[in-house]
Amino acid sequence: MTDLSASDAPPQGALARLLRRKLALFGLAIILIVVAGAVFAPWIAPFDPNDQMFDGLTLEGAPMPPDGKFLMGTDLLGRDLFSRILYGAQTSLIIGVVANGLALVIGTLVGITAGFFRGWIGGVLMRFTDLMMAFPALLLAICLAAIFEPSLWIVAMVIALVNWVQTARVIYTETSSLATRDFVAAERTLGASTSRILFRHILPHLLPTIIVWGTLGISTTVLLEATLSFLGIGVQPPTASWGNIIFENQTYFQTAPWLVFIPGAAIILLALAFNLVGDALRDVLDPTQRGRD
Repeated sequence: MTDLSASDAPPQGALARLLRRKLALFGLAIILIVVAGAVFAPWIAPFDPNDQMFDGLTLEGAPMPPDGKFLMGTDLLGRDLFSRILYGAQTSLIIGVVANGLALVIGTLVGITAGFFRGWIGGVLMRFTDLMMAFPALLLAICLAAIFEPSLWIVAMVIALVNWVQTARVIYTETSSLATRDFVAAERTLGASTSRILFRHILPHLLPTIIVWGTLGISTTVLLEATLSFLGIGVQPPTASWGNIIFENQTYFQTAPWLVFIPGAAIILLALAFNLVGDALRDVLDPTQRGRD
């Protein structure tokens, strides 16, 4: 029997449809700028991000405002804020990609297993998923971060352990629907193995959803990492992170507001960019939206 996956495949020219969306282009531009800044930070940054410069503070010991030498001013220790923002982008992107990628893998495996096998296997997996969803993600992340010694990779693991549940629920719903389709029943009748059905026929149908959730999840991950770092249980100084830059300099909010506004704006813009791209991908890859552009 003919595999019906082709009828549900993303339309040809999806990239062209994506590039016709102005908000998606705006999001892509921001992402590319942040990625370029993070990748080329060693060459772009005018100073070492941890270098406490003698002339980085005023005579009264306060942070320097933005000027010709320090493009974004300095922080409370006399370190160049622009350099720390660039290196902080590395931290946000690494955690965003690693943590969200791990969460996506866990959520997909749990969802597709529960949706395909159902029965007691699906029941146990989804009840565990519901239990995890009952806990506030931030509170659970704080508890896990307090148990483990905070570091870049520990923070990524903690975020992954609290962010997989939404993906699992969505993948479970779609897999449950696909498992009852005629082409799956036909494959079973022909004696196809479970792995063939899962990877050859069901997984391709799930790829658009996985791509969309993978994109949208990065914004959530970036915000959660910034929140944990701001609370002092995320990435630890002197490693630069947008969240811990705000945490370290919050006492200068009134006298040196750029120390809070600049990293805060970077967090908001990056999260917004991934949301815009994720929303556009959802519309482009959704077969019900074909022909509406």
